[in-house]
Amino acid sequence: VYILALLKFTAVDRYRRYQKAFPAASAKSNGWVVIADEEPRAVEGDWTFDKVVVLGFPTEKDALTFQESPEYQEICRDRKAGADATVVTVRGLGYRLQP
Repeated sequence: VYILALLKFTAVDRYRRYQKAFPAASAKSNGWVVIADEEPRAVEGDWTFDKVVVLGFPTEKDALTFQESPEYQEICRDRKAGADATVVTVRGLGYRLQP
C-alpha cells in the first residue's frame, strides 16, 4: 500500500520545516520513501503541482497508523500551512510490464 501526495507549495519556509521534522516523525513507522520529487515532469495533460511524494507500507493498516500518528499529526500543521495537498492511499499490483 502506498500513500501518494501531490503538493502545491504555498509557504515554502513552513514546508521546509515540516520536511526537516519528517525523518524523526516517521522513524517508528513501517514505511519507506519511494518517491520525493520536486521536479516532476508532466508527459501528458495539465500539471499544477510542485512535488510528488510516494510512501510505501506493508499494509493499509501501517499506512493509516502512520498518517494518524500523533508524531505525524504534530508536524502536519507545517505541511498544511506550507502546501496545498491531495493525499490518497493506493494499492500496488506488484507485476512487471511485459514487452
